[in-house]
Amino acid sequence: MTLKGVSVFTNRAVQIEIEGKMISRIETIEDPKQDLPYISPGFLDMQVNGYRGSDYSNDDFSEDHMLKIIRYLAQSGTTQHVPTIVTSPEVTIVRNLKIIAKVIRENPEVGEAVSGIHIEGPFISAEDGPRGAHDLGYVRIPDFQEFQRWQEAAEGRINLVTVAPETKGALELIRRIVKSGVTVAIGHSGADPDVIWKAIEAGAKISTHLGNGSYTQIPRLKNYVWEQLAADELVAGIISDGFHLPASVVKVFARAKGLERIILVSDVAPLGGFEPGVYKWGNIEIQMFEDGHLGLPGTTILGGAAFLLDRILVSFMEFTGTTLGDTIRLCTVNPGRALGLAASYGRLSVGSPANLCLFRYREGERQLAIEKSVCAGREIYVK
Repeated sequence: MTLKGVSVFTNRAVQIEIEGKMISRIETIEDPKQDLPYISPGFLDMQVNGYRGSDYSNDDFSEDHMLKIIRYLAQSGTTQHVPTIVTSPEVTIVRNLKIIAKVIRENPEVGEAVSGIHIEGPFISAEDGPRGAHDLGYVRIPDFQEFQRWQEAAEGRINLVTVAPETKGALELIRRIVKSGVTVAIGHSGADPDVIWKAIEAGAKISTHLGNGSYTQIPRLKNYVWEQLAADELVAGIISDGFHLPASVVKVFARAKGLERIILVSDVAPLGGFEPGVYKWGNIEIQMFEDGHLGLPGTTILGGAAFLLDRILVSFMEFTGTTLGDTIRLCTVNPGRALGLAASYGRLSVGSPANLCLFRYREGERQLAIEKSVCAGREIYVK
């Protein structure tokens, strides 16, 4: 396969040759017509709950739902993602993990599109605010044996678990999960600052959607947001859609963390892509508002996200003034590093995985116009 486009990193026209699943050759070319699309590594979304009615946490989750999610994400330039299962009964978590593992085992093409599994809850805060839209009825105290049952069902594919470190037994759980080779993130937490640092000492490496899944009001100076923001040991996942974090907050986060320690995630919910209205997500009512955001009806609490990375990275550029090439790294190189993928992941270089997207974009537009997505050398979306 041969692809031509303008490199998002060098702004020069290039021709990329693909052999098998890898980039085998890259050369600079002339583009006299100046009409090539941009070419970029495909995006990696570390937090996908579902999309357009397909839900990784639902009792009716199936192989067909998983395939639909992959196809929809490809339309946004996302060639890899991490399925995320939120707070649910153990029977549901185990059932859905078995389905995901079976599909990956039996369909190598699906395996190329999935970069592990994220369990976000149920070991989170039960408090209103930090709990977010997670179902209170299924929040429970940390249990390493339950984690082991999840991992067995997933055939070892869980590589990220979000935990509230202030919950009973959480710090010991973090140590044991990290020792097993799985990354732990701090999230859906109302922890005191000293507990945040204890979680870091126990091995936590990531902040799950920093600034969200929190109380509506927190202490002015001594709080869990500042502590995570100040900790160089933590990489911060953020939802830069204009609703979860104001533009000024995104700008401050970017300056404080530096672009090397930020990961753009969608946190997209199964209701993403739906028309405005009130819907059920599990046992919880969620409203899709006219402006495109999801929330709990009658409250200021958000109920998940509705936008994908093709819009989120454009918003980040708008809020922070970063370049296209620098911003692309926040949903390619940075998540790849956080998940322990190969050093060549997310790069346009010989020997890198042939996960690519081609798109059009002009300053002032709200999102990228994706023309083609390639996963492991195979076209998975063509406009």
